[in-house]
Amino acid sequence: MNLSLLNPQQRAAVQHTEGPLLLLAGAGSGKTRVITSRIAYLLQELNVPAEHILAVTFTNKASREMQERVRAQVGAKACKGAIISTFHSLGMRILREHIERLGYKKNFSIYAAGDQRAKIRELVNASAHGGKGFEPDQIQWKISEAKNKLVPPERLRTRSNNPNELLLTDVYTRYQQVLRAYNAVDFDDILMLTVQLLTEHTDLRDHYRQRFRYLMVDEYQDTNTAQYRLLQLLCDAGGNLCVVGDDDQSIYGWRGAEPENILDFEKDFPAARLIKLEQNYRSSGTILNAANAVIKHNRQRKDKALWTAVGSGPLIDYLRCEDDEDEARTIVERIHGERFKRKCAYSDFAILYRTNAQSRAFEEQLRYENIPYVLIGGQQFFDRKEVRDVLAYLQLIDNTRNEVALLRILNYPKRGIGESSVEKLIRASAERGCPLWEVLTGDGLPALVGERCANALGEFIALQQRFGERFGHKVSLTDTLRALLKELRLEEEIHGAATDRAQALKRCENIAEVINAMAAYEEREGQISLADFLEKVSLGDRDEPRPSDKESKLKQDAVVLMSLHSSKGLEFPIVFLAGLEEDFLPHKKTISDDLDVDEERRLCYVGITRAQRQLILTNTLRRKKYGKFEERIPSRFLEEIPAELLNEVSSETPPESTEEEKNKLANDFFSGIQGLLD
Repeated sequence: MNLSLLNPQQRAAVQHTEGPLLLLAGAGSGKTRVITSRIAYLLQELNVPAEHILAVTFTNKASREMQERVRAQVGAKACKGAIISTFHSLGMRILREHIERLGYKKNFSIYAAGDQRAKIRELVNASAHGGKGFEPDQIQWKISEAKNKLVPPERLRTRSNNPNELLLTDVYTRYQQVLRAYNAVDFDDILMLTVQLLTEHTDLRDHYRQRFRYLMVDEYQDTNTAQYRLLQLLCDAGGNLCVVGDDDQSIYGWRGAEPENILDFEKDFPAARLIKLEQNYRSSGTILNAANAVIKHNRQRKDKALWTAVGSGPLIDYLRCEDDEDEARTIVERIHGERFKRKCAYSDFAILYRTNAQSRAFEEQLRYENIPYVLIGGQQFFDRKEVRDVLAYLQLIDNTRNEVALLRILNYPKRGIGESSVEKLIRASAERGCPLWEVLTGDGLPALVGERCANALGEFIALQQRFGERFGHKVSLTDTLRALLKELRLEEEIHGAATDRAQALKRCENIAEVINAMAAYEEREGQISLADFLEKVSLGDRDEPRPSDKESKLKQDAVVLMSLHSSKGLEFPIVFLAGLEEDFLPHKKTISDDLDVDEERRLCYVGITRAQRQLILTNTLRRKKYGKFEERIPSRFLEEIPAELLNEVSSETPPESTEEEKNKLANDFFSGIQGLLD
């Protein structure tokens, strides 16, 4: 295996295969290349059986990229049996084999986020504890937080008389009871139950430790308690665990990530070796110097400093604008100017900001100037109502105990089953202590809901059973889904209820896209089943297996607008980091807590290091709030960037590049990067 393309630190990381390894990989330092080369090295040079290798990351996109790179290096046959997956896919793999030990059936369902919200809202409304100002969405978030910290309902119970705490514990307890009764789990349960399984059953823990002898974890700084505990169960303190991450890019504390996991790795694994990847292959020297200057102000971090061999590049422009409208106009003028001077594509530009609300002014100005743009973020594909309706039919076919799915589609499209009839069915289910589906398929239905409603329910049951048989046969899932949708006539229902024809057409297109998703699944997977398709939908990056909106949008020739959180892992030739003001970055919710400000500083660091050749920082003198102007204070992070790296530019006129700057940029930067990158 040829390791000559790797730098000395990268080679050392690839060849250190025995014992724990902490690989501190700075932004743009080629960590994915190192992980995939390490897997290839284990397979080719050390002849490690593929089934002993496990690599875990956070997104399906990242795991697919790793799989493709490993296959390109060693061939598909050599890496067959190695597992490269997300944490949740790994958990599902283990649960599908052994969940019966926890009292579930193997054909359990996974609650989608929308179904989870609906059930929690129902339980909140039915609870005897009336918490004030505690909305169902907050309850859902609190339950998710508890599960990510491995706190079950019985440990959350409190002696407090606080109505909000009583409401939370009551809803959490009953929510878990409902899931168990429906033979279902939610997304957060996947890891919590996997940890429970391996904790309570030492034979399984020993089995997986013997199987996964070489573990690699990407983005380790983003792990939460449940993920950290799972890794401990899979690998003892002296095991071959390689974790790759950058504490300076830990920006997901709000969703449970604990940067202490990477900061304390050498305490948890005393025999660990530390290797730093500090050579950057993405950005100019000026951009890296600014990033290093900002992040060094954080107290709790591993010391590292990014550097590059491709030249310093131009100074960072700093634009102080009058207000948010002026900020938007100025940025759009710069885009026009850069395109004219450097013949850039629109997709070379990204506008990054701290909060999604900041996008409004940029969107309006870009539309006014007829500049194409894409907005990353918003509602995810499989959370859209019409898509969830289709999935509910499939979920019920797969598992008749999935009562959230059942109640969602019982009268959709309308089939004459009124709310009073549904209430009678639910009450009968509770009184008889049996699943709702058994009430529907049992005797005495006409006496319970009336002859007409019973006939409608009979047709519904027959439809489900008929397509249940068809999906169970070894035939095309896509053709079966197409037949189901044709019989349901959902598109007619959408158009019949629509007041906006264009919106109705979009909703129908989304239904058609579900068919495309299933077709893509059948093309991609060797062994197919309806249950596996639904599992992959639930475990995807919330818009899988359909090619994600984010990926498809980034392929367009359009200016990219996105939040700083969404930008992690991406890079753009020219980046505008907008709204560098106190209360925005750092955000006003974090200013009172120094540790929260540290995470905001990491967010700023991530934004700076997205830029490859040009970084422009902007803020305003004042902004409107509730219709009135407020004076704005520049972000403290601006003061942390050395003055010699900044070029303060008037917002009125885009700066004109000199011939010397153009030649320096072309010769130093592009020639340098051509020689260092594949």
